[in-house]
Amino acid sequence: MSEKTIGQEMLDKLSYKRRNIYEEATPEKIKAIYDYSEGYKKFLDDGKTEREATEAAIALVEAKGFTEYKLGDKISVGDKRYLNHHGRSLIAFKVGEKDIEREGIKILASHVDSPRLDLKQVPMYEDSGMGFLKTHYYGGVKKYQWTAIPLALHGVMVKADGEVVNVCIGEDDNDPIFYINDLLPHLGAKQAQEPLGTAISGETLNILIGGLPYDDKEVSDKIKLTALSILNEKYGVTEEDFISAELSLVPAFKARDIGFDRALIAAYGHDDRVCSYPAITALLDNADTKDTVMVVLADKEEVGSMGISGMQSAFLVDLIAEISKALGKNEAVVRNNSKCLSADVTACYDPNFADVYEKRNSAMISCGTTMSKYTGARGKSGTSDASAELVGYFRKIFAENDVIWQTGELGKIDMGGGGTVAMYIANQNIPTVDLGVPVISMHAPYEVVSKADVYSTYEAFCAFVK
Repeated sequence: MSEKTIGQEMLDKLSYKRRNIYEEATPEKIKAIYDYSEGYKKFLDDGKTEREATEAAIALVEAKGFTEYKLGDKISVGDKRYLNHHGRSLIAFKVGEKDIEREGIKILASHVDSPRLDLKQVPMYEDSGMGFLKTHYYGGVKKYQWTAIPLALHGVMVKADGEVVNVCIGEDDNDPIFYINDLLPHLGAKQAQEPLGTAISGETLNILIGGLPYDDKEVSDKIKLTALSILNEKYGVTEEDFISAELSLVPAFKARDIGFDRALIAAYGHDDRVCSYPAITALLDNADTKDTVMVVLADKEEVGSMGISGMQSAFLVDLIAEISKALGKNEAVVRNNSKCLSADVTACYDPNFADVYEKRNSAMISCGTTMSKYTGARGKSGTSDASAELVGYFRKIFAENDVIWQTGELGKIDMGGGGTVAMYIANQNIPTVDLGVPVISMHAPYEVVSKADVYSTYEAFCAFVK
């Protein structure tokens, strides 16, 4: 093999090139990547809604000695606490011994909600020998993807006396599942000519729940009554209790390995639990850090981060204020000197749809966690656009810890785009940049990620918090 020319050596030295993690990994590293993914898959299966993901995260932090904190509680250096915010979002934090006024707080912020189908408040009806539930889709979905797949019902119902009833039907192998009817191709010629976005309308995403008439010839709505009687027997609820309920239909699929080599994971809800799990585990595995560290698992990102449990709520800044006050520090200075990784996914380059990507600036599968200096749509609308200094700060940290990572954008400029929670945190004068796992088939009922990219994200978060 001929020696490299001086020019080639210089090109190798000066050029930026992505690195494929699997190509460089030792057998021991690949085993670590695969082993870590088993815990992540369990987290996915345990937390298919924001409530369940919050509960799963609480179980993880409590197992490592974190205790519950409520606003107003005493805070001291060394505390390992978590704030359960209305059961749908969470902040786990460790108070370090370093001066937070000088060093700030290291924040990892992800979200635990995912696109799904929510039940309407008066959802149940029957028609033509079938029982149905009406839905209202949540987040950015391709509606046609949700027909003719197995669905599970998750959530809570609050009865008139205030009792909260947890509901989960469709996940156990012995459970029934739910279903959305689709039109057979023999009669679907007209439907097939419709654009994908309109071939299935939101009002036709009706959940098939049964077909057995109640055994009483004098009763109307016999199939509906059968369903109500089963729910009443199992949960003690009535139709009126749907009014004070949060019930969602999610895919009944389990997280599974993809391919002969098991290098990839298919699952519902990678966006954004694929960043939430590395964030939580990075905190737990580096709880001896001398820095103050926060992990935020927020709700409502998929619909704009509004509401009490979304990132536009004051719960993060309220907690920062409480910690600052307890330690005798200036809250504004603390926020100004803090740093945040907005831990959210990005689009992974897919050669099957190459025309919507700008390959040079797209995230590639298995090439590591991906930093997006800016997100947004078209003219960077809806982004905080991190500073060069902040990007340089993380470049240095990742280089010092041998983290394989890459940069990426969400497709070609004029093709669309998307946002994250980054801008809401940056609006609080906290320097913030996006970093997360590239995802194939984002927002589909079954998304795809590389195990290597999940582990790389964990390594990046560890490098930051320690």
